[in-house]
Amino acid sequence: MLRDIVRLGDPRLREVCARVPDAAAPEVADVAGDLADTLAHWRRTTGYGRAIAAPQIGVSMRIIFLNVDQESPWPMVNPVIIGRSREMITVWDGCLSFLSVFCQVERHSWIRVQYEDLLGMTHEVHADGDLSELLQHEIDHLDGILTVDRMTDVRTLVTREEFELRYRSGSPYAVSGQSG
Repeated sequence: MLRDIVRLGDPRLREVCARVPDAAAPEVADVAGDLADTLAHWRRTTGYGRAIAAPQIGVSMRIIFLNVDQESPWPMVNPVIIGRSREMITVWDGCLSFLSVFCQVERHSWIRVQYEDLLGMTHEVHADGDLSELLQHEIDHLDGILTVDRMTDVRTLVTREEFELRYRSGSPYAVSGQSG
């Protein structure tokens, strides 16, 4: 089901989400389905959207949904970063909760994430590059942390129009045309 996106300024975006006690519960699958539908809608209507977190649809559960290539839906329940590089990278970041602005943030160049799938099975993934920054962005949402909190310098804050004109071609959004 298509859900409204919670916008910057709504206190729900600042809440720390509750751990999901049973990843295989029907209500978890329902939330994942709503995340998938909402992400697909935003991708179709704005050209942005690689992933989305439950708080962005007003649900305080530790669930994120990725679909970077538009063909590989990937729900993650209770994702936790269990390893990270010392090396940091600076990347452009945007968010569906405030799609009108972009900024530069610093992220770990690679991370290891442990999560559960919708059957309750535990998995680990090693992510680097674009996937690493995307997972860090979405997991931040589960802890009430937003892109603007990680901005490297307020002078990197730009409108979407300026981002598209000046910086998009050198960003993770150049290939897929998608925002986190």
